[in-house]
Amino acid sequence: MSHRFNEKTIHRDEIFKGRVISLHVDEVELPNGKTSKRELVRHPGAVAVIPILANGNILMVEQFRKPLERAIVEIPAGKLEPDEEPELTAKRELEEETGYQCDNLEHLISFYTSPGFADEIIHLYVATGLSKAENPLTADEDEFVNLLEVSLQEAEEMIVSKQIYDAKTAYAILYLKLKEHMK
Repeated sequence: MSHRFNEKTIHRDEIFKGRVISLHVDEVELPNGKTSKRELVRHPGAVAVIPILANGNILMVEQFRKPLERAIVEIPAGKLEPDEEPELTAKRELEEETGYQCDNLEHLISFYTSPGFADEIIHLYVATGLSKAENPLTADEDEFVNLLEVSLQEAEEMIVSKQIYDAKTAYAILYLKLKEHMK
């Protein structure tokens, strides 16, 4: 990989530090020697889980997303807690959001959501061998979700109708579709 495009940070201003993100403005030296500003969102990382039931259907959650001012359908997901391994986060989020536990959890891929301005990375897992938890973990007090069970075809239709409207979930559905065609 070429290092000729690297930018050297000259100065960093922390603009905001919140519960989920922080915002920095970096002054950088460009490869041509000039300087520029970069607005950067720092995020602790997250997980997303594709929970597949024994019948092949997918468990999804519908929830309101304030930045969009609407509810959308998504796969269960959540941010990493400090020093928490992604696999543990995936199991916790699956149980908190769906009430299910899994026997098998397979890591598929990790990807950056918006590398032009943010360092958020999502670790994507597939969960199988699902069973209802006897005493499930409770969701965060400010989190309200509606649990849905959908087929792959229904999920594809939800992408077209914009009920599914986020990249991680669309990516998950594409993965399942490709996997189905490879059988």
